[in-house]
Amino acid sequence: MTQPVDLLLTNAVVLTMDEKLTQYEPGAVAIKGNSLVAVGTESDLLDQYLASEIIDCQGKVLMPGLVNAHTHAAMTLLRGIADDLRLDVWLLGYMMPVEREFVSPEFVRLGTLLACAEMIRSGVTCFADMYYFESHVASATAQVGLRAVCAQTVYKFPAPDALDYEEALEKAREFIKEWKDHPLIVPAIGPHAFYTCTQEILQNSSKLALEFDVPLLIHISETSQEVETCRNDNGMPVVPYLKKQGIFEAKTLAAHCVHVDEGEINTLRHHNVGVAHNPSSNLKLASGFAPTTNMLEAKLNVGIGTDGAASNNDLDMFEEIRLAAFIAKAHTNDPTALHAHTALTMGTRLGAQALHLGTKIGSLETGKCADLILIDLKTSHTAPRFRRDRDNIYAQIVYSAKSTDVSDVMVDGRWLMRDRILLTLNEIEIIEQTKEYARQIDTFLAQREQSILSKLIAIGGAEEAESYEVQVKVRVQNAQSVIDAIKQPSIEILRFRHYHEYDTYFAFTDPKQGQLRYREDDFIGEDGQVETVRYRLTLLGIAREERLPSDVLLSRSRYLAPATHSLRFYREYFKPASETVIHKDRLRWRILFHGTECYINLDEVNQPNLGSFVEIKSRTWSRRDAEHKSELAVDLLKTLGIVTDEIIGKEYLELI
Repeated sequence: MTQPVDLLLTNAVVLTMDEKLTQYEPGAVAIKGNSLVAVGTESDLLDQYLASEIIDCQGKVLMPGLVNAHTHAAMTLLRGIADDLRLDVWLLGYMMPVEREFVSPEFVRLGTLLACAEMIRSGVTCFADMYYFESHVASATAQVGLRAVCAQTVYKFPAPDALDYEEALEKAREFIKEWKDHPLIVPAIGPHAFYTCTQEILQNSSKLALEFDVPLLIHISETSQEVETCRNDNGMPVVPYLKKQGIFEAKTLAAHCVHVDEGEINTLRHHNVGVAHNPSSNLKLASGFAPTTNMLEAKLNVGIGTDGAASNNDLDMFEEIRLAAFIAKAHTNDPTALHAHTALTMGTRLGAQALHLGTKIGSLETGKCADLILIDLKTSHTAPRFRRDRDNIYAQIVYSAKSTDVSDVMVDGRWLMRDRILLTLNEIEIIEQTKEYARQIDTFLAQREQSILSKLIAIGGAEEAESYEVQVKVRVQNAQSVIDAIKQPSIEILRFRHYHEYDTYFAFTDPKQGQLRYREDDFIGEDGQVETVRYRLTLLGIAREERLPSDVLLSRSRYLAPATHSLRFYREYFKPASETVIHKDRLRWRILFHGTECYINLDEVNQPNLGSFVEIKSRTWSRRDAEHKSELAVDLLKTLGIVTDEIIGKEYLELI
């Protein structure tokens, strides 16, 4: 007795990509609704099932759709704007400024639609995404009919969709609640990376993922500098640091993992962390070579991703799978490393398992979702086909086939492309709409490339300082009374330093550029002699400033860079309109007051002769914490016996 089904796909070379790499030729697949009812030989399925529609696949390869394990879909609109640059210049000088200026719900929607068109054409049926306004990524993806794990990005900087990380975390919660249990979209949270997140962000992200049982997406050990920074700041590499923050308690997908050792690989495996290997992006940004063969030997679920189109510059998974195989061979100096069938498995079943979707997609097996593609291998660049070795078909796909060989794509039982014609979006209209964004971004960058910030970043080593700097300043007549007051029990001294500080401020014709400070810090020892000297550049802007109660000054957007050249060099390089010099003697205490860390500066400003000041300073990435610290600063002044109704809400530069 035959069983009714909606669709039978016959006369195909069926590659199931299951654990046994089962093949059927001629093979067939039976589909009912959005599920695979049966996979087997053509003769068996024709005998067992009565289909409403039968499609002859004409000898094409029928296999599960490809899984793009890591991308930033909407960044297709940033494709090619800043290539062949250092990572810090690319990220700080171009990507982040453009994103802050242009990324909006409309931008994200259009960029995602463009990405979906490109991915469907290259046989992708599911992708993992991290970006801003993620609900709009999800909406566009669901409209097109693709499957995706969509992670709302959270990091400590102000972002296009959140002024601070508290808001970003709240948006992530709302997004997850909105899209939980959707048939195509799996909502997730995406703390960007250890170096762009505070411990609080990392810990709260993990708690949120566990609360709703959703994935957590994060970048891990992409560059050697990232690992070195983590060692210096936290006394351990990235993986153990993130483990300590509870990141791996969630269903984690880790992008890159280029610089991980054997112990870290075992940690990832123990916690069932999925890994997204990004060959093109790692090559283009010179990040290094991920130890994929070691990961696979350790039984890690390693998928393959394209990364964003701004660092690749395409979303072609055929290219990535091929590169994954080639890089492993070159990196290990072993041509037998990472066979073609393994590379293709990484692009399908292992990728699905890395996304924690292995029970639903990634292979053609009964009960799984009908996510599949047809590949036409009857082309000049794939001919001839040898049948002596059953694995030759995988080599033919990985080493010879191209994304343009994909003719048909189905997701969840719905055709998204038939005979190379996209059915669920208007590709020509989307491409036309991208032209206006390109024009606007070109204009913006042409102007910005002359900015002081861009010049600072181009020097190298620049980083954005804590988003909020809280400071109060009061003129004092008796410096010794302040020194004595600091010794009281309610103030715990963590460290004391004595400096001579020589500041040169550069001002520019356009006040929107902010002010650039060149500082020489002389560290003074107990004998009154200079022990060491530090030189640093600080861009005080582009500033967003406001005053909290009691004239506490709250400022944002400071960029720091080491000053490795002379003052004369920077004068000629930045070409300031004017300069102001301030010299001061500074006693600085790093303290704990009511359990909160902050700084007390006792400054004697000698040039110009402004007198002595007490300055309370603290920094944070959190707006809520900034407001708390502003209240604490006023309390600290009172504890020091200083009259708080004489607070000066200005920088020294403004007092001249």
